[in-house]
Amino acid sequence: MKKTTIVLGVILLVISVDVGWAGKLVQKDNPVYVIQTNLGSIEVELFQNDAPETVANFIGLAEGTKEFKDAATGKKVKRPFYDGLIFHRVIKDFMIQGGCPLGSGTGGPGYKFDDEIDAKALGLDKLKATDPKNGPHPFLMIRNQKDFQRNVIMPLFQKMNIKSQKELDKRRDEFEARLSALTIKEVYENMGYAYTEKGSPHSPARGSLAMANAGPNTNGSQFFINMVDTDWLTGKHTVFGRVVEGMDVVDKIGAVQVGSGGQPVEDVKIISIRRKQTE
Repeated sequence: MKKTTIVLGVILLVISVDVGWAGKLVQKDNPVYVIQTNLGSIEVELFQNDAPETVANFIGLAEGTKEFKDAATGKKVKRPFYDGLIFHRVIKDFMIQGGCPLGSGTGGPGYKFDDEIDAKALGLDKLKATDPKNGPHPFLMIRNQKDFQRNVIMPLFQKMNIKSQKELDKRRDEFEARLSALTIKEVYENMGYAYTEKGSPHSPARGSLAMANAGPNTNGSQFFINMVDTDWLTGKHTVFGRVVEGMDVVDKIGAVQVGSGGQPVEDVKIISIRRKQTE
């Protein structure tokens, strides 16, 4: 029986990304919020025109104007959600993550909402998912053949409605042509991600503020701040803001001692998240 061989390797393709945002001016219409922690304050500009639903959710939870389900009582309440929570996951030279009411990374506000990402603006429709010589694109984080089958082949089978070996043998040329032409955007769409040209065009660069999730359209309250550029997360997380002051505090948090699962040994607390007052 004829089999398609996929070479696993690394393709030296690049995408245009922001190499950090330090020193760039805040856009006039964008609000700036202060994340006050026990290790210092972090000021973030929110991209309200690029990711309006995500920004509105963050502000509503931060200020206590958005209803959420209390993790302890199960009742719906309105109060500043983030006050007193911790950065529950810290990975050195990667990112810091907070916004879980349980402090474990498994909690949220009792609801989920969709991603707001513009894949075309990020160039994902131009990047080929595989290369005959070098294999899968690094963005796909393919470690072995099993990963490739699960994340690329099987979703493409479903997209093409190929349900049996007999059907695959019959349509093999068509399948191989589709596989060869696949872009990163199409692979992610086959995995369940949905994109909009009205979504965020921002890459997950150093200093970016993005939604943490458990897959496509599973946003809630958890967010992370990048300490480095994370190209491989492009198209998977809504980038809805950036640090404009306090990257030294982010780096300080990123350097704390952590235990199992990346949780700091000593709590790094979010005291409050409030809009910066201007004179």
